[in-house]
Amino acid sequence: MINLIPNQQKKDMAKSFYYRLIVLFLLVFGFSVFILIIVILPAYFLSSVKKELADSKLEIQKSEPVPSLDQKTLVVIKDLNKKLDILEAAEQNQFLVSEKVIKGILSEKLPNIKITDITYENNTKKDDPKAGKKISIQGIAPSREVLLSFRLALESDSLFKQVDLPISNFIKGSDIQFYLSLIPS
Repeated sequence: MINLIPNQQKKDMAKSFYYRLIVLFLLVFGFSVFILIIVILPAYFLSSVKKELADSKLEIQKSEPVPSLDQKTLVVIKDLNKKLDILEAAEQNQFLVSEKVIKGILSEKLPNIKITDITYENNTKKDDPKAGKKISIQGIAPSREVLLSFRLALESDSLFKQVDLPISNFIKGSDIQFYLSLIPS
């Protein structure tokens, strides 16, 4: 079939098609914006009314005088302050394993000793002979000599008052799992 439409008319038809397509797109976009505005308007009005109500309540509360505290409330506040002071004083007397103690242990540790566990114990019973602060170390040493030198290094450190390494740790000749207890000074 032969196309008998001249080229100029073809160009004009393509132009008019694009114009109609643009007009259709603009109409759909305008209609979508109109629907969007209709849907959003109630929410906007509702939120603006809520904001005005909140602002008016805030102004009313700002204008009201602050009520003074009665005697009963003051007694409760003083009691709470005393209790908080007692708790703060107890917390200040509490011994925490400090970074200084842990760094002291790690600085004396030889490179081939592996520390697997560091625990802290604070026994506050007065009548107990084991009362006081105690740090326990568990780990693995490659030989008796290395373990002994680790113990001697800890004993020479001024951070520790007493170093206990049970003799039972020296039974095995190599790959020794040891348990060491320290009393900080």
